[in-house]
This record gives sequence, C-alpha cells and structure tokens, in this order.
Amino acid sequence: MATKWINRLCLIIVFCIVFSGVAVHSPNEAKAQGYYQKATWLWNTERIRSNPQDVLSFLTQNQVNLVYLQVNIDIPVSYYRSFIKESGARGIHVEALDGAPQWGLETERYRITNFLSWVQAYQNGAAAAEKFSGLHVDIEPHVLPQWKTDQTGVIRQWQSNVIYLGQEAAKLNLSLSADIPFWLGNYYTADGKATLSRFMIGQYDSVTIMSYRDTAAAIYSIAKKELEDATALGKKAFAAVETKPSNEGDFLTFYEEGADYMNEQLVLLHELAKVNPSYTGIAIHDFDGWKSLK
Repeated sequence: MATKWINRLCLIIVFCIVFSGVAVHSPNEAKAQGYYQKATWLWNTERIRSNPQDVLSFLTQNQVNLVYLQVNIDIPVSYYRSFIKESGARGIHVEALDGAPQWGLETERYRITNFLSWVQAYQNGAAAAEKFSGLHVDIEPHVLPQWKTDQTGVIRQWQSNVIYLGQEAAKLNLSLSADIPFWLGNYYTADGKATLSRFMIGQYDSVTIMSYRDTAAAIYSIAKKELEDATALGKKAFAAVETKPSNEGDFLTFYEEGADYMNEQLVLLHELAKVNPSYTGIAIHDFDGWKSLK
C-alpha cells in the first residue's frame, strides 16, 4: 500500500512540474521552451461574479493556465474585466467561449455574428490586461436531426460557417480554437476531397480533441490520428478528458475514479502525446465537474 501511494505522489509531482512552469509564459513561448498548457472550460460564467477568488484559487492550485470562459451577456462586463485581469496576473489566459449545434447551420449564422459583435464591443472597451486572448467555439451539428436526413448539406453549411468564423476572428486579431470529436476523420467534406477532421483542423489555430476515455492509453489511442493531422497541418492540438458523469458509459469519464487517478493518467497521457509536435497540452472538461471530483 505504501509503495502504491509513493508512486502516485511521484506521478502527481511530475505532472505539477510539467505544467507549472507554463504559467509565466505566453502560449507560443511556452511551447517553444518545452512547457505545455493545461486548460479547462468554465461554462458557468456566474462563478466570476459570485465567487471569482474561489475560481482563481482552484485554477492556480491545479496549474491551469488557459480558461475557455463562456460568454454570458447577462453578466456585466465589469466582472469579465476584473476576472481576466486577475487571471492574467496569475499567468492564466482567458478565451471567449461560445457555441451550439445550430452554429453549424447557415440559417443560424446570426448567432455567431452576435457572439462576435459582443466580443468586439468588449475588446474595444477593455484595457490591454482585461482583453480576451482568443476565441474558442464548441459546434457539434452532428447532434442535430438534420445530420441524419441531410448529412452532406449540414457538413457544407458547417464548413461555410467555420470559414466565416476564421475570417471574422482575423479581423478581431484574435486566435480561433475549437472543440472537435476524435472521430471526425470518419467523415468527409461536402465535396468529398478531404476528411472533415483535416478540414476543420486546417481552419483553426488550435483544436481541443474531445478524446474522452478514462485511461491514458485509451485517450491517446483515439486522439492520435487528429494529433498527427494537426502536426501535418502545422496546427496546435490539446487532448481533452471528461470529469462529468456520462450516460454513454463510465469509460468516457473520470467521474467514478476521482481526481488522484485522473492526475496519474494525465501524467502518462502527457508522456504518450508529447511525441507529436502539434501536442500543446491537456484540457479538462469542465471546471464544475473537475472541482466536484472525489
């Protein structure tokens, strides 16, 4: 039993060493110097108003240096400014997060435009230390009913909207990243000329691969192809894990195993994934689920 806990402690120490150094570097500097990023999603934006110090303490304690923060227009901009400024002081970058399955449809592009307009207005009114460092989107049109009835049509519209997103992000001078499922390479673009995975990775500056499994070997196995695609395209990629309960099976999440076991597996995952030049770090979904782990 003593040996087991010593080994576990050693793995956690290694994990902290690998990721802690990145906090004082920008993303590009970090990767160039051999450091890696550790990201999480903060969907419950109310937290930056109700208890921002609790959020910041958890992020700092867990060596997080990148947060995808859900844009909630009901939260006054003063809370965003304060949270981003305090995050920056701790070496934590904050990206504006939004998205929905409907963002894959051209008839719903106004949703994307509304998001971009809010971000533009926010950036224009924020001091340098209060600005978002990038945009992060979660678009999963494969859950729409149209995916079953007109898959090629949905894919065409999805591609079109993503191109639009990239153009608008460039105008805002912001990086653009996205969540993508690990199986995206099983589908093709509307014209059939490339895998959907290759197309999507090519449109973004960085992708977060939703490689949800509960062992390092399984996570890397399903993320490997997209990490390789990202390398070939000169893009950055995160391997992502889940902490919330899943109705698709216990093997998709660390909810049952808890935080200590997850940290062990993340150390092993890092060692497996870092052979890919595209590999930028690990993303943990999400803040609430992670904080609630036993």
